[in-house]
Amino acid sequence: MKPVALHRRQFLAGTGTIALAFTLPAAARAQGGAGDQLTATMDRIFWGDMRISPTSMTSMGIDTGDNAWARHHLGKFGRAGIEEEEAHAEAMLARIKAIPTDGLSEQHKVQHAVVADMMEKRLWGKPYGMGSVYSPYVLSHMGGSYSAVPSFMDTKHPVETADDANAYLQRMVQFAEGLDAESDLQREQAAKGYLAPAWSLETAIAQITAMAETPAADTRLVKSLAERTAAKGIAGEWEAQAIAIMEGQIKPALLRQAAMLEELKPTSAAGDGIWRVPEGAELYRLELANSTTTDLSAEDIHQIGLTQVAELSAQLAGMLAEVGLTDGTVGERLAQFNARPDQLYANSAEGHAAMLADLNASLDAMQAKLPQAFATLPTQPVEIRAVPAEIQDGAPLGYYERPSLDGSRPGIYYINLKHTEDWPKYTLPSLTYHEAVPGHHLHGSLVQQAGDTPMLLKNYYISAYGEGWALYAEQLADELGGYEGMEKAGALQSWLFRAARLVVDTGLHHKKWTVEQATQYFVDTVGFTRTRSEAEVRRYCMWPGQACSYKIGQNKWVELRARAESELGEAFDLRQFHELVKEGVMPLSVLEARVDRWIAAQKA
Repeated sequence: MKPVALHRRQFLAGTGTIALAFTLPAAARAQGGAGDQLTATMDRIFWGDMRISPTSMTSMGIDTGDNAWARHHLGKFGRAGIEEEEAHAEAMLARIKAIPTDGLSEQHKVQHAVVADMMEKRLWGKPYGMGSVYSPYVLSHMGGSYSAVPSFMDTKHPVETADDANAYLQRMVQFAEGLDAESDLQREQAAKGYLAPAWSLETAIAQITAMAETPAADTRLVKSLAERTAAKGIAGEWEAQAIAIMEGQIKPALLRQAAMLEELKPTSAAGDGIWRVPEGAELYRLELANSTTTDLSAEDIHQIGLTQVAELSAQLAGMLAEVGLTDGTVGERLAQFNARPDQLYANSAEGHAAMLADLNASLDAMQAKLPQAFATLPTQPVEIRAVPAEIQDGAPLGYYERPSLDGSRPGIYYINLKHTEDWPKYTLPSLTYHEAVPGHHLHGSLVQQAGDTPMLLKNYYISAYGEGWALYAEQLADELGGYEGMEKAGALQSWLFRAARLVVDTGLHHKKWTVEQATQYFVDTVGFTRTRSEAEVRRYCMWPGQACSYKIGQNKWVELRARAESELGEAFDLRQFHELVKEGVMPLSVLEARVDRWIAAQKA
């Protein structure tokens, strides 16, 4: 899974100093015809986003030269950050709507539709006081600055010079200030009824408190700066300064935040799904539309899930019978196979190293097969890393972070190694194909490499498109000979898991299932361990609708490729069909129209 984009409000910046330092590139100031207006507006949106979110500039590796100011700022947190985002989105939506589409080229028509959709959805959370409907809660066990900022500082903020180290310290100070602003926002939203379930708050409190109680020198924030300045030979009392900020400013803010959540916890509404909050049904409709980019209802999605669970279960039943597993439900038989000693890595340093070695071998083998299906290959490298131990309790089991645009940081595919029994060996190839190649890394890298794609769209992500592509990539890997023996069952289980997500997500948020009911459904249907199943379910409670994007997106990619193959016959070229991903992400409705036009062009 690609890591869900953190709410920009967690990082948002834009002081008066930043606003004065910010100047729009020449392209964004240009005037001309409709196409030029659209290009200029997309540039204006992008650079406005960067002014608001300087951490995005750091993540992309563009916080240099005239943009060097960005490296010294995290940004506005809390309500101020949300209001700045909303003002920018409203202004840019008006500009986009004013551009006539009649005279636009094919490429520009697609971009116009994508950007208009983007700006409209940024404003869907405004009536609820939310920066985004993607997640209705300011703080939870899955999200908050307490986890996002230390991770960002450790993995994204560069430390190559003394100025970088000073910028790091400045961002630490802003982190402490931002925690209090975020706490104020959580109080405000809780008063309206938007507060995560009590069990989520309990985990968040435990994680925040653990960070505050860790000796400052041992915290991720301090260690990262101390180790990297030492490695680069950057003279200065960097560790001592970081410890002083940690002890004097960050730890007190963390403790205040934990105490605030402890105070609010008894006011959290009973239940687990989004139905428990004010206007929950309407929020869930918006969240499904946002994540799937369709108008499918919760009931529609629930039924699609049930149908595909039945189909995939039947296929798995046949494969399991071949290895002597014929008794019980498919989920029970998968659980039996998962527990076989030859499928398990030891939950030890040696076991972790063996798993990472096998993952890298699988990645290398698939890299060699890519030219069979792709005319253009990514140039950015990808690395496989374990999720840092301090965040593994709340982190997804597997996720991907894209490389920086300047090539200074590779793409990173993270795997959570807290419970190695969550990863039977036969399930790992499909995960690698999903997160790395031909999944997220290939797709994201090709978009970044496309020279004529506007920066705004290079940096954009739509879950239904991107996660749908990654699941389609698991399927494509089968065509490329990526699975041996029961590894294909691992892929089938992956797709069964995503089909079950359709049932579980709509069960939680539409049919008012409990975490326990949803967890049991996963255990019975997919064969995951109870620990893994419960972790998945608890994530869906925080991000309603997001889990539905995967299978709905895969269904659409499979449908559109089948349509192209049927209509073009022997003229169908898979390598050229896959060139479409270089055009960037788009809502599924826009993708469908684009593929139809591509088919027509191939016929012509």
